[in-house]
Amino acid sequence: MSLKSLKIFDTRDFPHELEELNHLYDDLFGGGKAFRGGLVQKIASNIGCSTDQQKLLAQTVEFIHNSSLLHDDLIDRTLLRRGKTSIWKKYSPEKAVLAGDYLLARVMYNLSHHGNIELVQLTSSCITELLEGEWIQDSIKNDIQVNFETLNQIHLLKTSSLFRWCFQAPYLFQETRVPQEILKKIGQSCGLLLQRSDDLIDFNIRNYENKSYLSDLKSGYFNSFATFYLKKRTDVDKQNFLTLNTLAEFDGLPGWSEALLEFDDVNRVLIEETKANVAILKSDSHDLAFITQLETLVEKLYWRK
Repeated sequence: MSLKSLKIFDTRDFPHELEELNHLYDDLFGGGKAFRGGLVQKIASNIGCSTDQQKLLAQTVEFIHNSSLLHDDLIDRTLLRRGKTSIWKKYSPEKAVLAGDYLLARVMYNLSHHGNIELVQLTSSCITELLEGEWIQDSIKNDIQVNFETLNQIHLLKTSSLFRWCFQAPYLFQETRVPQEILKKIGQSCGLLLQRSDDLIDFNIRNYENKSYLSDLKSGYFNSFATFYLKKRTDVDKQNFLTLNTLAEFDGLPGWSEALLEFDDVNRVLIEETKANVAILKSDSHDLAFITQLETLVEKLYWRK
């Protein structure tokens, strides 16, 4: 599945007369992996959703995700996205905002015309959580007092909300349903594991994809691993941490390697809890190979192997 293949669900999604919007969209989605779209499509396919329903779900989650990237990159003044110039920088801040809003508008239009009010409600709740997370995150910029628990709250809103949606949404098309609480727990944990892994990558730890690093700190944010490392450090240590700008400086910090081992242990526990919840789905699935894929996915989300 490619991002560009999800461009059109309804014929009115991207009218030809909106030429620059079409170019902007192709730039934004070019090179993207559609990871969330692929995940929700696999879940939907496994429980018997129609091809039409699968594409609607995949497009929805990718439109929401990429809308959030457009807005996040502008707020953080991120210059690169997927190895290319960020949309706000290439086209203008105003057009990045409009394009992000357009994607969200298309999501709600297509869902509302599909006639599943529960899905519309779940999706609007998800979008609200994303925005709440962004508001809270913006408030902690350059805040040396931010703690690991606050970062968890932000990540549950910003990252886990879409993963919860991926697990919950397909079942809203089915008469026989897995308890939503189990689906929410799996999605929530998957989001946390991915975010914490991304936060390690920002310090070039297990950066197998050669992504850019130190962007969080340069933007004035302590991410989850930074707050985990700094939880027992003084305010002076925290203030100095914000001024570091080379990888060698982090490697030389006292207790840095030990903190990574502790952080990994915390997430090992979360991985096992998540796999236990995935195992509950086995009784509701005829495709045990799919469940095995989910269990493997949980490991990969954090360890990136």
